[in-house]
Amino acid sequence: MSMPPPPPGFGPPIPVTQPYPHAHPYQQPQPYQQPQSQPYQPQPHPYQPPQPAAPADGPEFVAHDRHNSVVVDASGIGLEVNGHTMDFPWAGVATAHFAPAPHGHVLMVAVRHPGGMLYECRVAARRRAQLDQWLAELGPVLHHYLGNRPPV
Repeated sequence: MSMPPPPPGFGPPIPVTQPYPHAHPYQQPQPYQQPQSQPYQPQPHPYQPPQPAAPADGPEFVAHDRHNSVVVDASGIGLEVNGHTMDFPWAGVATAHFAPAPHGHVLMVAVRHPGGMLYECRVAARRRAQLDQWLAELGPVLHHYLGNRPPV
């Protein structure tokens, strides 16, 4: 009883007459060179990310509830709506508006981007007195940062 021949692709390895070339077949192998004796000096990376500027002194405003918040400071306006944060540096703010909501104790803040997009955030106050305090504080803070700019 003889064994059937193995299927194609199986069997003993095919002998290779030349060693496998490590370089391109048209390039001559380069002789080994001794490493340079100079110590390694790291080169500076060509791109340096901008360093955040230290916020200048100025008034600040913060209003928040369980889901939303509004922060106005020297760096710009920050809105957080249900865990999604939007930061607007002052160069990215064309106008900012605020008002109480028609019903309830809610502060509405809207930021208009120079491109025309409008972003809004609503923050619920626990009491009417807290909403009145937010309305009294927010106006002067926005005027401090936006009042001296030329109209857009």
